[in-house]
Amino acid sequence: MSSPARLTILISGNGSNLQALIDASNTTSLPNTIIVRVISNRKSAKGLQRAEKALIPTYYHNLVPYSKIHPSSNISTKYSNEAREAYDADLAALVLENKPHVVVCAGWMHVLSSAFLTRLEEAAVPVINLHPALPGQFNGTKAIERAWEQGKQGILKVTGIMIHYVIKEVDCGEPIITEEIELLQNESLEELESRMHTMEHRLIVQGTKLAIATLNR
Repeated sequence: MSSPARLTILISGNGSNLQALIDASNTTSLPNTIIVRVISNRKSAKGLQRAEKALIPTYYHNLVPYSKIHPSSNISTKYSNEAREAYDADLAALVLENKPHVVVCAGWMHVLSSAFLTRLEEAAVPVINLHPALPGQFNGTKAIERAWEQGKQGILKVTGIMIHYVIKEVDCGEPIITEEIELLQNESLEELESRMHTMEHRLIVQGTKLAIATLNR
């Protein structure tokens, strides 16, 4: 048997998709894998507790200290490009310390810049992300809400979820796996979110497994 595939997971919140990966690790759904570290950019993220309960090393890495070193000169921009790039460069170094084979963004609410992505590409470590929309459909934030609104207006019949490779352009990387979900009439936003979250838990495991399968280890 080959050595386990090493995963680093980036999170920002509740960590339900992280939990799906924890539960699937070393099962037939995600065989021969180990999560080597969970990193959060929010100290209060419940996902950190999930990781600690599973005895997975965690780390809190926040952007705010970098904004004090590299303050924004634009009153309408909270964080300067210099702060973001310095933060991302240190994040890359932090991630690579653990020699992961794949980095999984599981509810990671920070746009990764070239300062991070180039370092990971040079190390031949792919970065993948879950996005709750189909390719090219609703890039960026509030994708589920935007799909629900268009469904309510009769503009859209189907939305979905994709696991994709992360590139500099937000939610535009090559899809690894996608799945459609029908928009139902008279369904509340909360009901659609619940259905999609259930699908996310399955798809993030499948997408991670597919990403691992493409590696030359």
